[in-house]
Amino acid sequence: MSINIDSVYKAVLVVMEQEKRGVLTPLEFNKIATQVQQEIFTKYFDDLNQLLRTPQSSLAYADRMSLLDEKISLFKTASSVALTNSKINVPFEVQELGTVVLSNREVQRIQEYEVYTTNTSPLTAPTNYYPVYTYKSKVIEIFPTQLNGTLLSLNYLRFPVDVKWGFNINANLGNYVYNKLDSQDFEIHRSDQPLVISKILEYAGVMSKDQLVMGIGAKVEQEVNINSKQ
Repeated sequence: MSINIDSVYKAVLVVMEQEKRGVLTPLEFNKIATQVQQEIFTKYFDDLNQLLRTPQSSLAYADRMSLLDEKISLFKTASSVALTNSKINVPFEVQELGTVVLSNREVQRIQEYEVYTTNTSPLTAPTNYYPVYTYKSKVIEIFPTQLNGTLLSLNYLRFPVDVKWGFNINANLGNYVYNKLDSQDFEIHRSDQPLVISKILEYAGVMSKDQLVMGIGAKVEQEVNINSKQ
C-alpha cells in the first residue's frame, strides 16, 4: 500500500529535466517529501469532517468514505506498555490517543480537574478492576496508583514516519545511487502518489523561485483533486 520513494523522486526529476528546470538534490527532496506527506495525512481528517457534513445517500459518498477510512486505517496502531510509577510515557509518534485497555476492559478517561472528586467519592473511586486515567503532555497517569508493572494496551493513531531517499555516491561518476536499505517509503495510501508528485513539484518551484515548476505542480494537483471528487 505504500508509495515507493524512488519512483516518486525519479518522476519529479523527469518532469524537471524535461522542462530544463535544474535538479532537486536528495536532501532537498527528502525535506519537501516529508512535509508533503504530513500535509496529505492531515488533510485526511479535513476531508473526513467535510464528508460527515454532506448527504449520505449516494454510492459516490460511500466509495469516498470507504477509501478515506482505508487511508486513515494505515496509521491505526496498538502497543503494550508497562506502568511505571502509575504513569506511561506515550510514544512520540502518537497523533491521537484512542482507547486504553486493561485485562480486556477499556479504561475510562477523566480530566485532571476530576481526579480529586473521583478518588474521594465512594461511588466513583477507581479500583484495580475499574481504573481510570488522565492524559496530558504525552503522559498517561493511572488511578489507583498501586497498579505498577501492569501491562496496558494502547490503541492510537500515529503520525507517518519521515520519508527518505537514501543514496550512495558513485566513486567514479560522482552521481547519486539509490540505496533501498537506507530509504523510507511514503506511508500514505498509494492512490495519493499523483498528489505527492504534484505537491513536491510545487515546493521545488518555490525553492528555486521557478514559476513554471510551481505551475506544473499546481495544475497536476488541481486535476488530481477534481478526479478524486468524481
